[in-house]
Amino acid sequence: MEHSILSEEKKTYNLITILGPTATGKTRLGAFLASKLNGEIISADSRQVYKFMNIGTGKDLNDYFVENIHVPNHLIDIADPSEEYNLFRFKNDFYSSFNNITQRGKLPFLVGGTGLYLSVVLQNYDLHKADFPPERVSELEAKSDVQLRKKLLKLKPKQHNITDLKDRERIITAILIQESGKNLNEDIKTSISSLNIGIKPGRDEIKKRITTRLKKRLDEGMIEEVKELLNRGITYKKLSFFGLEYKLVSQYLQGILNYNDMYQKLNSAIHKFAKRQMTWFRKMEREGVIINWFDGSDYNQILNFIWVKLEENGKYSS
Repeated sequence: MEHSILSEEKKTYNLITILGPTATGKTRLGAFLASKLNGEIISADSRQVYKFMNIGTGKDLNDYFVENIHVPNHLIDIADPSEEYNLFRFKNDFYSSFNNITQRGKLPFLVGGTGLYLSVVLQNYDLHKADFPPERVSELEAKSDVQLRKKLLKLKPKQHNITDLKDRERIITAILIQESGKNLNEDIKTSISSLNIGIKPGRDEIKKRITTRLKKRLDEGMIEEVKELLNRGITYKKLSFFGLEYKLVSQYLQGILNYNDMYQKLNSAIHKFAKRQMTWFRKMEREGVIINWFDGSDYNQILNFIWVKLEENGKYSS
């Protein structure tokens, strides 16, 4: 086990976060922990929000059953693949789920590996125009400053920050936020204090798991899943947007890649993706996020660690 001395500081936690690179068993671990600590899971995965994308995104829905009891999960299967789901919507949906869970006296678990989704919660990221649909951003960028100011004042006549009316970038972002329905950067008052658990088996183990899991997904019908998405009207362009499995399998179906090339490129791409995830987590640590790292092999070790931390701040008592 590897964790910072800073993690020993006593504090009140209202969220447990389970993060780590792909193929490290975060969902199964999160479900186990939530089942023991009266919790529910909020997914932090940018692709598991989409319906009909089960195999390629690794939803592993059976992992939410612990000793034949289903652990409730949130933010899975909440958007159609034809929709635009972005960071703004995730932040909104996260806080909605978080408040719903805590109001019922349960403990929220944020589980996933999408760096931006984790950071928007754990580091309270401000949202910028890049977090919104690119088509709408392009439409607004084509307008003059006068048109933009007029649009913003129509949406929000009372401006608390005059800078929003002077800086073009701020005007566009403010319009996008208003059009989305709620300015989360100003309106969300919930304070998040998360106990963060990182899962990181050895490098060789992660490589082995990625390759084994890819073969399993192909055997279980990942190619057929992509075909079904095409039948539902999802374009090759949108599949490419989803990346990794969906991008490369769609190239195979178009005849751009043969099966072996598709498999080799996909295996390599997922390994690189896992490395990028670890780079993001290390960046979070440099920016002050405390992550307590475990290899993930001993669930009870992690449970006991969390239990002690929660007892220290009075969340539970013996």
